[in-house]
Formats: sequence, C-alpha cells, structure tokens
Amino acid sequence: MLRFSILFVVLLLVLFTLEILQPVQEAVILPFTSVIASVSVFIIELFDSGVESVGKVIRDLDSGFAVSIEPGCNGVEALIILFAAIFAFPAPLKHKLIGFAIGFVAIQGLNLVRIISLFYLGQWNMTWFNWFHLYLWQALIILDALVVWLIWLRMLPPKDEGGSPGEPAAATR
Repeated sequence: MLRFSILFVVLLLVLFTLEILQPVQEAVILPFTSVIASVSVFIIELFDSGVESVGKVIRDLDSGFAVSIEPGCNGVEALIILFAAIFAFPAPLKHKLIGFAIGFVAIQGLNLVRIISLFYLGQWNMTWFNWFHLYLWQALIILDALVVWLIWLRMLPPKDEGGSPGEPAAATR
C-alpha cells in the first residue's frame, strides 16, 4: 500500500506539472480541447442545427451564446488522476492499458454530456449553469474517475499468493 501511495503521488505531481507547462498546453491540451468542442458540436448538431465550434468555443449562431472549454473543463485532470491510480497499482501492463482506455472513454463520454448540458443550461438560466458548472459536474467527473478505477480493481484477475495480480498461478501437483 505504501508503494502504491508513493507512486500515485509522484505520478500526480509529474503529470500535473507537465500539464501546466506552456509547450504542453499549446501542443497537447489546447488541440485536445478543440477536438472535444468539435465532437460536442457534432453531437449537438444531430438534434439542433445552428451551432459552431471555433477552437475551444462552442457558439449558438441564433442567440450568440457561447461556452469556452477551459482548463479543468476538458476532463484532463480526471484522466490524470485515473492514469496515476491505474499505473501506480501493481497489475500487468495489459490490464493497465485496457483499464485506462476504457476509463478514457468513460470520462470523456461523461464530459461530453457535461459540456452539452452546460451549453444548454447557460442559454436557459445562468444561475443553474453556474451551480451545475462549479459544483455538480466538477464532482461528477472526478467521481467518474474514482468509479472507473474501483471497477477496474474489481475486474483484475485475483492475486495469487506470492505473485502480483494477473500472473499465472504456480503449477501444483
């Protein structure tokens, strides 16, 4: 447990430090956030035309209302927490990669629901927009990362005595 805790904290510190570096923001985070905005608009346009995305901004062409997907709203922080938790835990690399891939989809799927709901809430009522944005959705995205990690833990093969999770059992006669 001590090994996991130390590795988890080290991974968090390294990844959060990398995330805030300007070159990483420009080369990775902002393009990623623009993709999230584009996917959000694609989903919105399935039901509602007259929406565009420009970079990280989603705008309603009729009302002019827009939301900008800022750091902390793109799901990257939840992904960092999930990555650190999965890769700090002693398990086979294959299970870690699969768990993180599924977690990535789960977190970003919920984040798309978040962004789209906030886009419509902001057009309807800014008080509700602010409450959902600042309190409810922030907590739900981090909770999503925790739930994905806990499910991933439950899905790991049982740990054999003396081995790590997922290692083949020793042959017995």
